[in-house]
Amino acid sequence: MTRILIVEDEQDIASVLRDYLRHDGYDTEHLADGQQALERIQADPPDLTLLDVMLPGLDGLGVLRGARACTQAPVIMLTARAEEIDRLIGLELGADDYICKPFSPREVVARVRAVLRRTAANAPHASTQGPLVLDETEWNASLHGLPMQLTRREFRLLQALARHPGRIFSRGQLLELAYELVDDVTERAIDSHIKNLRRKLGAASPDHDWIRSVYGIGFSLEAPAR
Repeated sequence: MTRILIVEDEQDIASVLRDYLRHDGYDTEHLADGQQALERIQADPPDLTLLDVMLPGLDGLGVLRGARACTQAPVIMLTARAEEIDRLIGLELGADDYICKPFSPREVVARVRAVLRRTAANAPHASTQGPLVLDETEWNASLHGLPMQLTRREFRLLQALARHPGRIFSRGQLLELAYELVDDVTERAIDSHIKNLRRKLGAASPDHDWIRSVYGIGFSLEAPAR
């Protein structure tokens, strides 16, 4: 059964959403706290998350940022703040859709169905950059067909770089994109993980430097020219 996590601190709204989604055949779980929701997603990602933007403690955008470091399962944001900047920030972090309050529960169910259909049809089992293959379901990476023994954090860092090849990311941006909780990681740790990734990439591809350093700015992934 498809599992839906509802992250909403207004109990009345959460109860209505649970009733409508259960009636439509979904298995639902409700949490009202952002930090608890992020920990739940990291431990056992649901098939889809309905995520309120305004939450006590860790807000919805913080939950979304942390969730995207460990899962690509769809997230629909629920918000009473319809300003364009919120919409753009959420979508850039990886939200799949937005629903503005007040809303019809039937509309939410319809949007859930639509997002699940779309993501199921388009969900990649692996992403590639030339000979570099990242299996996002098994957390495995290979280069020229050779498996790379990456730690979970190294995989997330390489994954963040590979999603936008050629784009230069600052250390701060990589902290947000590649790690669940940035308060237990320093920017200096990024340099250490980049060094390890370079060594492991170089072992399988000694003729190409996959990660480019831009002095004073950050790093980018550079696939070899075909």
